[in-house]
Amino acid sequence: MNAPKSPKTFHVKSYGCQMNVYDGERMAELLGAQGMTASDAATADLVVLNTCHIRERATEKVYSEIGRLKHREEAPAPMIAVAGCVAQAEGEEIARRTKIDVVVGPQAYHNLPELVSQAASGTLALDTDMPAIAKFGALPKRRKVSPSAFLTVQEGCDKFCTYCVVPYTRGAEISRPFATIVDEAKALVDAGAKEITLLGQNVNAWDDENGTGLHGLIVALDKIDGLKRIRYTTSHPNDMREGLIRAHAEVESLMPYLHLPVQAGSDRILKAMNRSHTRDSYLRILERVRAVRPDIALSGDFIVGFPGETDAEFEDTLSLIDEVRYAASFSFKYSPRPGTPAAEMTDGFVPAAVMDERLKRLQAAIARDQAAFNAATLGKTCEVLLERPGKLPGQLIGKSPWLQSVHLMTDAKIGDLVEVEIVRADPNSLAGVETAKAAA
Repeated sequence: MNAPKSPKTFHVKSYGCQMNVYDGERMAELLGAQGMTASDAATADLVVLNTCHIRERATEKVYSEIGRLKHREEAPAPMIAVAGCVAQAEGEEIARRTKIDVVVGPQAYHNLPELVSQAASGTLALDTDMPAIAKFGALPKRRKVSPSAFLTVQEGCDKFCTYCVVPYTRGAEISRPFATIVDEAKALVDAGAKEITLLGQNVNAWDDENGTGLHGLIVALDKIDGLKRIRYTTSHPNDMREGLIRAHAEVESLMPYLHLPVQAGSDRILKAMNRSHTRDSYLRILERVRAVRPDIALSGDFIVGFPGETDAEFEDTLSLIDEVRYAASFSFKYSPRPGTPAAEMTDGFVPAAVMDERLKRLQAAIARDQAAFNAATLGKTCEVLLERPGKLPGQLIGKSPWLQSVHLMTDAKIGDLVEVEIVRADPNSLAGVETAKAAA
């Protein structure tokens, strides 16, 4: 049975990075502004698959999801829109093979309502244009958000790492205007946000014609009444400027957490990746950050099995992990992305079994350090921003300043900042007691 010609309900499913989560929220707001009602994927008239091309087998996952939707049992097959980076890179081919209804790239999703209307007439609706930041002006104003909200300030990438498709799917680095960001941040706070995470493919490359830099933007946002916490991700080592480092000491609302991907610990592999930093320059940045904010939680990204990576070069990555002691990390096996220079590096592919073994060892080292970081918070007192219900009656889950999940029994409500003593430290989360209760 064909999908409804004019969908009345929708579901947006986002994969991958936090920027995709932000984009998915904005697409949902666009569709809601057209009078459509949010539903679940099992019954919605329209399902938007907001894809990420960074993760392994991204395209295959899209085909699998489309197949499930076309043969779902709960309701007739929906109208299907593929959005995001996979749509940008391979959307026409996906549309040809699966006969989906809408293809929209990450820089064109502000046109989604018009594309859905076009698809309702039975015509494939495709838009993979890449205008700079036109979409932000076309998006509806934020009305209601969770206590912790995302805010995209920068998009695209000029770094051209040899393994990465972002410059081809998101375009060149572009910064949103200062005043626009401040206005949206104020609107988020008015809508209920206590914490804002600034997003960008290279978020610390954000700047304006006045040379404000991300540190200056953070200082300005810190002045917004009601905004209690600021975070930012993802950063590139080359854009970690002195002002931003100092902000970690000088801006109280800037949380003690830094996600700074390194990808590998071998200088030869870093050069092959076109990362533009060395092991030593990366470590010196971390030294400077820790000097101004000794309690900072550090997070990184790692790729194992990049073409030509030797056993010794992988050991260099493990030794870097041992030296840094990350509080968290994301790690992946290398997988070639069509159109990237690394995909043409046909010599020196690392066997799958070797990559599996390396990833297992790397993740074990990261898990060890994450557990140690969590254990070091045992007995500490900190503020926790309550974000969602827990599994038990009266239990809420929030985030510590170091981005750890904290469970506690409380009479407070979602959106409150409560002072908590950490009474249990597990490898992946913490348990706390409100200090007033702990003293009772």
